Amino acid sequence: MDVNQPKQEHLLALKVMRLTKPTLFTNIPVTCEERDLPGNLFNQLMKDDPSTVKGAEALMLGEMLTLPQNFGNIFLGETFSSYISVHNDSNQVVKDILVKADLQTSSQRLNLSASSAAVAELKPDCCIDDVIHHEVKEIGTHILVCAVSYTTQTGEKMYFRKFFKFQVLKPLDVKTKFYNAETDEVFLEAQIQNITTSPMFMEKVSLEPSMMYNVAELNTVDTAGESESTFGSRTYLQPMDTRQYLYCLKPKQEFAEKAGVIKGVTVIGKLDIVWKTNLGERGRLQTSQLQRMAPGYGDVRLSLETIPDTVNLEEPFDITCKITNCSSERTMDLVLEMCNTNSIHWCGVSGRQLGKLHPSSSLHLALTLLSSVQGLQVSLHSTVLLINNCFISLVILPNNNFYKYFLFLECLWLKTYRHIFEENV
Repeated sequence: MDVNQPKQEHLLALKVMRLTKPTLFTNIPVTCEERDLPGNLFNQLMKDDPSTVKGAEALMLGEMLTLPQNFGNIFLGETFSSYISVHNDSNQVVKDILVKADLQTSSQRLNLSASSAAVAELKPDCCIDDVIHHEVKEIGTHILVCAVSYTTQTGEKMYFRKFFKFQVLKPLDVKTKFYNAETDEVFLEAQIQNITTSPMFMEKVSLEPSMMYNVAELNTVDTAGESESTFGSRTYLQPMDTRQYLYCLKPKQEFAEKAGVIKGVTVIGKLDIVWKTNLGERGRLQTSQLQRMAPGYGDVRLSLETIPDTVNLEEPFDITCKITNCSSERTMDLVLEMCNTNSIHWCGVSGRQLGKLHPSSSLHLALTLLSSVQGLQVSLHSTVLLINNCFISLVILPNNNFYKYFLFLECLWLKTYRHIFEENV
């Protein structure tokens, strides 16, 4: 190949421009007091300037719009729009013009051309125009490849390409935390940070749960019968600011009854974030499926179902517990042993048989207790192999012989006929 071969001249010229919304024109006001040497000269010049706001000439923002002077930044989730124009610079008619636009990313090549049909002919000083759109879903280097093929009057087939490289930046930094509750509820905390250089209007931040969960947003408060966002009426996110969103996921009824199913669920759902930037340009970002660390319940799980809001000192009160066999294979014979403490006493027969509990099944157990001591009492019983830790925390406050319940989690010691540990703290 002859490296000194002159570059071939083409009959067609290709121009590619990014389409973005214009920005507000800004100027730097220069003014002075009337007693200064320039007098009223600067003020009069600002009044005569057509770009200033009449009656508010000292404002930097004007009434005019300016076209973008450079490519600018494009962020993940935004829509990339480009104008492609092919102009016939020659004095002859060109035939069979085909314009093709592809977008090359690090993982794929996408065809963005609206039509794949060739134009029959293009007369001198005429052009072919096209507008392409693409929602950006990857960060990193993108290359817009524009290829033009045509046929001259002599029948010679011509072809040329142009490459336009640009970077896609990350607009948001999203961090998530999961909190597993004893009631099978999962709380998701999402921290969203604006890492761009301009403010954002957060139009929507929602969680799309997986098929096993229902979601409740905890980002609003009821004020005078109306739901109001905890972030106020103007949900703007300034550059480098962070906002926290909270969601509560509850298992659907058909899955909540299946202990073994919920136990191993790790996929929670995905976040859907929609925002707007200057002059209403919209962006949308969806995270991948969020996953949590599934809690380990052991072979047997104990949970508290019902408990009264208030209890009286030295008067019996009832609670209801739920015992679930989380094992998928073993049937368990359960025995209930009641272990009293200095402040809490069980009412009933200790050592009684609870019967067989089949895999992935549960039973409800009604129990009666009595409180004899005021104050905070804490007791922990743990059967390491079979049951998760069981806590009791009960606060008794005297108030005219009426005592209010504050916190009661779990107080029950189960054992099976298999190997058992007991640890008292």
